Amino acid sequence: MKIVIQGAGEVGSHLAKMLSHEANDITVIDDNAERLAALTAIADISTILSPPSSIKGMRDADVPHADLFISVVPFVPQEVNIVSALLAKNLGATKVTARISDNNYLATENKILFKQMGIELMFYPERLAADEICDLLKHSSSVESMDFARGKLQIEAFRLEEDSPLLDMKIAEFAAITSKADLQFRVIAITRGSKTIMPKFDTKLLYHDLVFIVATKEGIAFLSKFLGHSTVEIDSVMILGGSRIAELTALQLSSKISRVTILEKDRETAIKLSGKLAGKNVQVVIGDGRNTDFLVEEGIKDYDAFVALTKNDEANVLACVMAKRFGIRRTVAEVENIEYIRLAEEMGVDSIINKKLITAGRLFKYTVSGKARLIKYMSGTDAEVLEYIVPEGAQITKAPLKDFRFPKDAVIGGIIRGRESLIAVGETLIQPFDRVAVFALPEAVSEVDKCFR
Repeated sequence: MKIVIQGAGEVGSHLAKMLSHEANDITVIDDNAERLAALTAIADISTILSPPSSIKGMRDADVPHADLFISVVPFVPQEVNIVSALLAKNLGATKVTARISDNNYLATENKILFKQMGIELMFYPERLAADEICDLLKHSSSVESMDFARGKLQIEAFRLEEDSPLLDMKIAEFAAITSKADLQFRVIAITRGSKTIMPKFDTKLLYHDLVFIVATKEGIAFLSKFLGHSTVEIDSVMILGGSRIAELTALQLSSKISRVTILEKDRETAIKLSGKLAGKNVQVVIGDGRNTDFLVEEGIKDYDAFVALTKNDEANVLACVMAKRFGIRRTVAEVENIEYIRLAEEMGVDSIINKKLITAGRLFKYTVSGKARLIKYMSGTDAEVLEYIVPEGAQITKAPLKDFRFPKDAVIGGIIRGRESLIAVGETLIQPFDRVAVFALPEAVSEVDKCFR
């Protein structure tokens, strides 16, 4: 695909780097020469030095022939991205998307309005991150999770600690145990150190492996209990930092749980945040949440979960480690430096949020065949989770999975067929209109996509 990205900030740069790995033709427009130089050093892309919304700059980037135009200009009003997307559409770009910063724009009637104007997707990275946090708190027994068809199928990631019953067990032995409980499941991937493994039946599970499992809702409940990961009922959450993500997270949680507290050390920010959340079930407290005495005063031990959302990755990770020592059973940290994610997990943080990865997943589906409904990057692994709706005549419907040459760096985990959820096995024959959950390494995505055409 020919993709033009306007904006070489954090999100735009990450998207350019990721999409260039997929053999796409990428051009990035930005008015900052240093940002463009830094990006060309790490990604195989073309660059155009131009102000945002410049028609000349867009023509120089060949926007009229672009398959996808993404406007993610940093540090500007959202109107700049919206206008840029509309200009790109009128210049001839096939699909256009724009980054926004107003939650009201995501109301159904407003999304319809913008779609009628030609903008296929508006995305709000902070809102996507808040949604992810709330989902993680709902799935409190696992490190990472993803639902299909409102929970009929679930992918969950479990970290194997030193007391795990799975240590040194082979995949085949694990399958035999769960089959006795008449529960279908499938181990679809293992992250070991910095490597993601697509397991075989003789693959042995080792200490600190991150194991990704797809199962029915009942199967996940059994596995959580078997693994000793008891579900924590989250009814109170302490949030460190008064960021926009914190505001959106608190807003969502306020109607679902009994107590939400935000700790913000900047007085002006705290007062402004308190005004925005007035009338909601949210308390905003002025103080430095990195101070242990202050945390004790605010009763941190009485909370079920702790979420660290300051602009400082190191502070977020250390705050979560400290919360664990106070007995908090569920911690979530925002970590925007991708290099820090594995370190944070090794230090004991339960779940990591990275808005660049979340946004990339949302946008990446526009670069595949169009049959992928949903794409997600799960923290702790290089792999991507894709959900396809199978069209009539697709290659994948021609033979049972055991006879079909599916890419070796990908695995089909489960299928939603009508109201039925199925775990994929060798004898499974995928049918038109099935919804299929696929776990794939980045280098296999284009080959996977061909199977569903």
